[in-house]
Formats: sequence, C-alpha cells, structure tokens
Amino acid sequence: MKDTIMGLIDASTMSESLEELTIKRSLSVIPFGGRYRLIDFVLSNMVNSGINSVAVFPKYHYRSLMDHIGSGKQWDLNRKRDGLFIFPPTEQEDDKTMGFGSFSHMEANLDYFLRSSQEYVVVANCQVVANLDYRDVLRRHKDTGADITCIRKNGRSLHMYLLKKEFLMKLFCQYKESGYSYLSDVIKDKHAFYKIESYEYTGYVAYINSIEAYYFHSLELLKPEIWKQLFTSERPIYTKVKDEPPTRYVDGGMVANSFIANGCTIHGHVENSIIFRGVTVGKGTVIKNSIVMQKSQIADGCLIENVICDKDVRIGSNVHLKGDSASPIVLKKGTTQGALMNS
Repeated sequence: MKDTIMGLIDASTMSESLEELTIKRSLSVIPFGGRYRLIDFVLSNMVNSGINSVAVFPKYHYRSLMDHIGSGKQWDLNRKRDGLFIFPPTEQEDDKTMGFGSFSHMEANLDYFLRSSQEYVVVANCQVVANLDYRDVLRRHKDTGADITCIRKNGRSLHMYLLKKEFLMKLFCQYKESGYSYLSDVIKDKHAFYKIESYEYTGYVAYINSIEAYYFHSLELLKPEIWKQLFTSERPIYTKVKDEPPTRYVDGGMVANSFIANGCTIHGHVENSIIFRGVTVGKGTVIKNSIVMQKSQIADGCLIENVICDKDVRIGSNVHLKGDSASPIVLKKGTTQGALMNS
C-alpha cells in the first residue's frame, strides 16, 4: 500500500559502557522512567506513527525482551495480519556479521520482507528515548527525493533511517558483492552513489549509551519541561502492564520531586529519585538523587545518594552509599549489601 511504513527495531546492540545493567538482560529492556523499558519508546513511536508491522532483531540475552513484549498486545500488535515479529539470529550468523542494521540478519529473514506490503521501512535502535512521528520523516524523505533519510538531533545521527523497502532489500541481498555489511556502511561511504538526506528532530532526545547517560537522563525526567515533551496524551508511551496495588505511604514517609511506581511501601524519605514498582524503603532511610529498580528492598536507617540499584537489590540496615553525580554507584541485579550479606 502506498506511503505505508514497516518498522525494524534492532535490539542486537550491546555497549560495554552499560555492562553493569546488561549482564543478565538485553540493552533494549533496561528499565527506564519508573515503569518503562527502553524498547517501549521506539515501539510506541512506531505504533503512534501508524506502523502496524514491526520486526524486532535481537541478539544477546533476549529472553527478558521476549517476556516483556510478548505478542505485542500492549501495543495493539497482536494481529492476524502484520503485527509483531521477533527474529533471533540464526546459527550461521556470528559476532562479525551481527550488529546494528546487519544485512546478513535481514537477508536471513528475507521472507518477512517479501510478504510485507508496506512501501517504506524505518530502521531504528533501542537506545533513543524520544517521542517522534515517523510520518514527518516520511514527508521529508519524499520532498527531498532521498534514497535514505537519516534522523538527527542537533546534527548528530540518532541511528534511525527511513528508506524504501525495495531499496533496502536490494542492499541486503547484494551485501556480499557490494562490501556493505551494515546499513551504516552505506551512510558512511562518501563515494556511494546514493542520495542521503537528513531529518532534523527538534523535540526532546535522550541517547542512552553509558551509565552516566542513563543516570543523567533518568533524573532529567523529574523536570516538568522534560517529561511533558516525552509523555503526551496524544502520543502515549505503552508498556507491559503489571498488576500491582497502589503504593503505601506509611506514617513518617515523605516523598519530594520523585517518580514512585505502584506496589511500593515507603517508610522513609525519598527525594529527587525514581522508584520502580514493588520497592520497600525502610524507616529512617533517606534516598536522594537515585534510581531504585523493581522489587528492591532497602532496610531501616540507610542513606542512599547518587546510586543506581538494579532489580532485586537488597540493602541491610544502616548502610550508607554515596556516589558522585558524575559517576553514580551501581549495584548490580540481585546484589546484597550490608548485614544481609552475612545472614
């Protein structure tokens, strides 16, 4: 159908700078913003742009990714026609042929492209947190007559591209002869005879490529001028729904300028922080400028400042952890700290 778009989400990227958060999970499902995963943003952007055929190309630790997105129901992608598709790497593919925009990964799933009726393709990654409409990119693409349109922010590539499906298929079906292994190779080749144009996105963008970036952009959401750009009623960000009771604020508990997800129990003081679902904050405990992920338990009398606690972290009584705003402390998933270590 004319002017319709299909979406390709590359979830194969790994980053050594995010290793502490990706030891047991894909980068695409790093928790973000109190209740979301990174993939929720690009997936919601596609759905809100009228894209109803989305293919996800994972690589590492993708069990948690598949558990999160499931059949695509939360994004209205559990359809009889089109919908959500997941294409893990084949046995023939290795580290040398896998990566963002891998042509070998696309070629291995050629049937998906042949069966799709859409005319255009958006190729996107999971590291960009934004709320954008790919239909605006398509208009720019058509107006300029480009072969490939690269989405940028302040001149910097966001590693998101729009092009015709037939052109993309030509590129990945001929990659062994052309020498291009990835879509980025085509973009970088100054001698390629292709017209490459840019679409400059003017809205809010967070590019999550390091622990420092994750920490900074997470707490940046606490600014009203930021979250109002990212979370809008017209273009909602969808995620997997969890059935949790409302958060319980016990006498003496206090919260200031923070996101608190459901299912928590707050006895202590939480300030300028993001607390995910099911977290317990003990009596007399103070949490400042920190991120505490799902089901973590922080006992009484603790001081937690400039810290990222991954999922299922347990901290015993009277533990003091104070990182630096430019280099936060990271407690890995399932870590136990304090007196609990000897219990």
